[in-house]
Amino acid sequence: MKKNLVILSGAGISAESGIKTFRDAGGLWEGHDVMEVASFDGWLRNPELVMDFYNQRRRQLHQVSPNAGHFAIAALEEEFNVQLITQNVDNLHEKAGSTNVLHLHGELLKARSTTNPGYIVDWEHDLHFGDTDNAGNQLRPHIVWFGEEIPLLEDAVEITQKADIFIVVGTSLQVYPAAGLIQFTNRHVPVFYIDPNPAPILNLPNPITVIAEPASVGMPILAQKLNQLK
Repeated sequence: MKKNLVILSGAGISAESGIKTFRDAGGLWEGHDVMEVASFDGWLRNPELVMDFYNQRRRQLHQVSPNAGHFAIAALEEEFNVQLITQNVDNLHEKAGSTNVLHLHGELLKARSTTNPGYIVDWEHDLHFGDTDNAGNQLRPHIVWFGEEIPLLEDAVEITQKADIFIVVGTSLQVYPAAGLIQFTNRHVPVFYIDPNPAPILNLPNPITVIAEPASVGMPILAQKLNQLK
């Protein structure tokens, strides 16, 4: 019987594919204050700027490819029941072959209604004013902005609680509430943390193995270690 392997991935793994994050330049994201382009207040103040910002991110996403870290994660599905919880809004995990991906912070290649949050559609091209839901309401990027609730957080907690092995890869563990998911692992569950600059994990009784490498290097190393835990 395959063990349940739960993976929490963050911006670091996407950064290796060329996707920049707001932590690259002291809170600036492609030259913008992150709160101007990743908050509902920012959307209300300047929706044109916000839509253009995500249109550019969407175009960039079409130009990049998964890296070795993404492929190593996808390959784990051959030996484990893998559930991936990602803070990333790109689709690089899916492009690498991962089939069970929960996007905590939304998805860049989707749009949703500004009025009906349950109205979500695939959206691979630019988003403009006049793009509406079936009731005529303007669409917005399907991104969980700062200050907004995370609709899938309870699902992520439930998945974490069922983990036999928990992996953290490519995240500073500084963005909450996602960073707090690790606290919902059962006490006996081994935790593996892959990041070139790993943050200290405090008050966690689990056995922890730290691999201080980027995802593209650390995930293949981890895959070898996991062979002993199947």
